[in-house]
Amino acid sequence: MHSSHHTKDKGDLGVLKAQIDLFEQGFTLFIPLTEHCPFDLVAYKDGEFRRVQVKYRAKDRLGKVDVKFSTSWADKHGTHTSPIDKNEVDLYCVYCPDTDECYYLRPEKFGSNASLRVETPKNGQAKRVNFASDYRRAP
Repeated sequence: MHSSHHTKDKGDLGVLKAQIDLFEQGFTLFIPLTEHCPFDLVAYKDGEFRRVQVKYRAKDRLGKVDVKFSTSWADKHGTHTSPIDKNEVDLYCVYCPDTDECYYLRPEKFGSNASLRVETPKNGQAKRVNFASDYRRAP
């Protein structure tokens, strides 16, 4: 790994970790021949294809990983963000370097974002909390 932890390097690491994790779960993997797809890879198992978008996300100071279901890009007019088309992505795979694990979310089950708890909340709250450990297997 490069010493700089450039954003592209983090994304590449996330995709590699996702490939290993999905392979270990019994998926056959396909890589698009273009970078202009709304997904990073396709996972196939039991007669079903899943389009997978991979995100590299470190935990925040509260022990959670936040995922936005949007895409951003920059041009001469600045930085732009728009929601993803949830019809074009079946799964988000979130690689967290702090746990060295991948977590799988179906975007249609969430609004514009999701938070996964990688650490137990300090107040012990468990209701309405998405524990990252519950999202370890690709559906």
